[in-house]
Amino acid sequence: MRAARFHEYGGAESLVIEQAPDPHPGLGEIRVRVAAASVNPIDWKLRAGTLHQLIPLELPAIPGRDAAGVVDEIGDGVQGVSIGDRVFGLGGVTGATAELVILSAWAHAPDTWNDEQAAGAGLASVTAMRGLNALGSLAGRTLLVEGAAGGVGGAAVEIAVAQGATVIGTASERNHEFLTSLGAVPTTYGPGLAQRLSALAPHGVDIALDTAASGSLDDLVAITGDPTRVATVADHAGGQRLGTHVVNAENDSALLSAAAELGRQGRYTPRIEQTYPLERIADAHAHAERGRTRGKIVICI
Repeated sequence: MRAARFHEYGGAESLVIEQAPDPHPGLGEIRVRVAAASVNPIDWKLRAGTLHQLIPLELPAIPGRDAAGVVDEIGDGVQGVSIGDRVFGLGGVTGATAELVILSAWAHAPDTWNDEQAAGAGLASVTAMRGLNALGSLAGRTLLVEGAAGGVGGAAVEIAVAQGATVIGTASERNHEFLTSLGAVPTTYGPGLAQRLSALAPHGVDIALDTAASGSLDDLVAITGDPTRVATVADHAGGQRLGTHVVNAENDSALLSAAAELGRQGRYTPRIEQTYPLERIADAHAHAERGRTRGKIVICI
């Protein structure tokens, strides 16, 4: 199969397109012929080697955590999916930016999403939903999403609105119209956030979700009044220091199915900032590393 790989840790220019061995599914896994795969922060951090002590890789490695496509091989013990089904989901920490990928968690992709949107839903929706679930019931509560224009933040906004929350989202001013389209009340991040929120939410902010790791956790705890009313999916060290909920993504088919159902209802649509062909994966990684994206970056295979 054709795949993007890196043979040593380094910059985006270390990525090459070449032939790689075809993978095969094990117990409880499926193989998917990939239509599109998304780019997540962990992808370029692993490629750059910044996580090599925490997550050592066997090189050469194929970047990519989540993908969408058509099932073409099914491992032992798998039920509820057939060859030819269109699915999206998650595999290991690497392996998705290739013609074939092994998934260990998946859901059927709703017809309301195209392949690029389905590819952008996997890690973003699972991360957002685990962060939101840590905060308890959302109905009737005012939620602040820090970093609301990114892939995870945007998913969290739409999913929280669908669950009955009033959502305020922080982002740069250029993304405020985008946040409004997601159903959030936009505001800027940074100094003076508490004062801005007092005007936007005169009855207070009940809970907060940090997706940005921008150093705002102390402020979020002060704004909500209790560290247990704050969850972070991005600033693990800060969250542990303050006693907030610290959430990691997990390969959870139930959460993927819940996200897909919201997609079928038209209540959650993964937002795509830009797509790149496989041959331009280095450009896609460089784009992702610059940050401040509006939605997801996706590789079309």
